[in-house]
Amino acid sequence: MTTFDKREEGFEKQFAHDEELRFKAMARRNKMLGLWAADQLGKTGAAAEAYAKEVVLAEFEQAGDTEVLRKLVKDLEGKGVTEAQINAKMRELLESAVAQVKKSG
Repeated sequence: MTTFDKREEGFEKQFAHDEELRFKAMARRNKMLGLWAADQLGKTGAAAEAYAKEVVLAEFEQAGDTEVLRKLVKDLEGKGVTEAQINAKMRELLESAVAQVKKSG
């Protein structure tokens, strides 16, 4: 194996590792976001956990934040929570999720 091949393999492994961390961070962020939204909706306990799972699964309908944001805006309509507030919470929780994933992994 040449030096170039070794470098290429190293970059591929790093890319795969980074993608795995990104996936874990996004899933963790979405769960925390779901729990936050559940609280805004007055849900607690098992109902809050079930709602958080719905938020996590919403991302799989369409890659990215589009479906998650759409779900939360729709669900929180009438609760006094704006789209801007949801976006801010998404950014805040992503930072926290990334830190948690880096710490645990």
